Amino acid sequence: MKLKFTFLAIIVVMFSEFSFGQVLQPAKWKVEFSNKEVKVGDQLDVVFKAAIDKTWHVYSNDFDPELGPVLIKFDFTENSSYERIGEVKPINAHKHHDEIWGGEVSYFENEAEMRQSILVKELPLHVKGTFEYQTCSDATGQCVMGDDNFDLQVKGGAVAVTQKVKAEAPAPVKESKDKKGLWAVFIFAFLGGLAAIFTPCVFPMIPMTVSFFMHSSENKAKGRMQAFFYGFSIIAIYTFIGTLLAVVMGPGFANFLSTHWVPNVFFFLIFMVFAASFFGMFEITMPSWMVNKSVSNEDKGGLLGAFFMAFTLVLVSFSCTGPIVGAILVASAGGEVLMPIVGMLGFSIAFAMPFTLFAIFPGWLNKMPKSGGWLNSVKVVLGFIELALGLKFLSIADQTYHWGILDREIYLAVWIVVFALLGLYLLGKLKFSHDSELKFVSVPRLLMAVATFSFVVYMIPGMFGAPLKALSGYIPPQATQDFDINQIVRNNAGNSGAVHQEAHTAMYSDFLHLPHGLNGYFDYKEGMDAAKKQNKPVFMDFTGHGCVNCREMEANVWSDPQVLKRLREDYVVIAMYVDDKTKLPKEEWIVSSYDGKKKKTLGKKNADFQISNYNINAQPYYCLLNSDGEDIASPRAYDLDAGKFVEFLDEGIKNFKQKKTVAVRVN
Repeated sequence: MKLKFTFLAIIVVMFSEFSFGQVLQPAKWKVEFSNKEVKVGDQLDVVFKAAIDKTWHVYSNDFDPELGPVLIKFDFTENSSYERIGEVKPINAHKHHDEIWGGEVSYFENEAEMRQSILVKELPLHVKGTFEYQTCSDATGQCVMGDDNFDLQVKGGAVAVTQKVKAEAPAPVKESKDKKGLWAVFIFAFLGGLAAIFTPCVFPMIPMTVSFFMHSSENKAKGRMQAFFYGFSIIAIYTFIGTLLAVVMGPGFANFLSTHWVPNVFFFLIFMVFAASFFGMFEITMPSWMVNKSVSNEDKGGLLGAFFMAFTLVLVSFSCTGPIVGAILVASAGGEVLMPIVGMLGFSIAFAMPFTLFAIFPGWLNKMPKSGGWLNSVKVVLGFIELALGLKFLSIADQTYHWGILDREIYLAVWIVVFALLGLYLLGKLKFSHDSELKFVSVPRLLMAVATFSFVVYMIPGMFGAPLKALSGYIPPQATQDFDINQIVRNNAGNSGAVHQEAHTAMYSDFLHLPHGLNGYFDYKEGMDAAKKQNKPVFMDFTGHGCVNCREMEANVWSDPQVLKRLREDYVVIAMYVDDKTKLPKEEWIVSSYDGKKKKTLGKKNADFQISNYNINAQPYYCLLNSDGEDIASPRAYDLDAGKFVEFLDEGIKNFKQKKTVAVRVN
């Protein structure tokens, strides 16, 4: 899974034009036998294959079902012609630790394959059944429940003659390039390259390197050409490292890096070692024989000399650029071949820029600040950042394996201390062995201290359960918090602020719940009856247990005070869970007007309501209704803009009072 670097403060919300009015089928399945010829006594596989649309993924069946996402489930109709051997197994499913679900999940991207082994007991062979699955997209913020049926027969003994499945698979998608993700990695790496310039290992080499090119050449034009090649060589060397990681290690190794405890603990220790080095405890250098060999080749001159100058810079600067490059490679190791290449390209372009530009315009050197003690301060600041970022790797291992070492408040406590010490260092109240005497605090240093202490103050309420939305993707989930004052207040106050009804009186409220202490309903008819009695509009939420984007909306949008106030005071909330497996009494079964099938569970009944009325099957999906069940505003889908959501709710309240409706339904 790809890592989130929240300190970039870049939130990109992509909203698809297909979010409304379309029944989505992002996974197209094909079911077949593994053998072309079949006879009694054979052991063969029933093969389930799917082509999955770009940016979408299908959850597998080999992870803890208690985490939340809906596992793919197969139901085989009993038949005497075969015997199942074991359960359906996923083939090469990806695994990663999901921050929102708080554990390791398994999923497929681009294409899926699952197999059920069977023993043929008699002919004709007849294998039929159904399966259900969940598909989600990180790009559009949607989740879709799907179901298919299969019917495979071998009437003779030679060839599988009949195959029936609801959807045939098109040619598999061969690539998945999330442009947004590539740009995020490039920007992060570019900023890392700029930061690397202002380190003691690199900054002093700028005038030395430029001087080499301007004095070792017969003319300035030739020197500038060599400077261009020098910059290109730096880019080529670093990009080669990223390409090597992508091609040799591959996506399987990237998934191992991002989920297994061994590499994550190793990276944590590496970051701690680099932090200690930045603090001046010791110096990390490349082996002298390697540096000396590169330096000796610089004397060859020409373009070859420029290349070895670049190679020498990479080696000598390793002690300062190593942790930054390592962070970029780890951040980009998410299964995409292009990620580490793009990451190293972004880093090397920023890193090579000053050497090339100063060689072309040597007059700029006179305007550069002189190297000195301030460079060591840059190194120490990077050490504090290394200390904080390294904690993330230990946190991943801790959450994946449930060690309980770094619960949310422990993690925050460490960060608060680290950044408080950084603030004191910037003010000159904390010194390290290599620091120069700080006679006064400069304005930039003071502003950095103000920003650092402001960040510390921002984190402190998180110790008592504040959501800290800006860090929600980076710190452990709130469920690991031992002391959550909001939850305690809600429990002790009995949700006195909620005015709908007592939660325990609603159907299914013993196992279905709403966030933020809201009371509501989980049955459409019961909720509409309550709306008529209270003379209030209805906020209908099509959601699901396994809908990660529904949880994001609840955490980031519903929690907004203005949104929460309107939901609590002005609306009757009905949560329509489309993936709930609760079996309904026979008298509550329905026959779908959409596909003609019987719907026997609460989830299927709710999903059919959404498809039949709105011609869409993605969640989250929000509708505003009057007490007669008519739409009073156009529905909304996934959008992390609380301001727009408030406008959406206000529009519904206004139209409800004016008895206005809008044409939305398809039936």
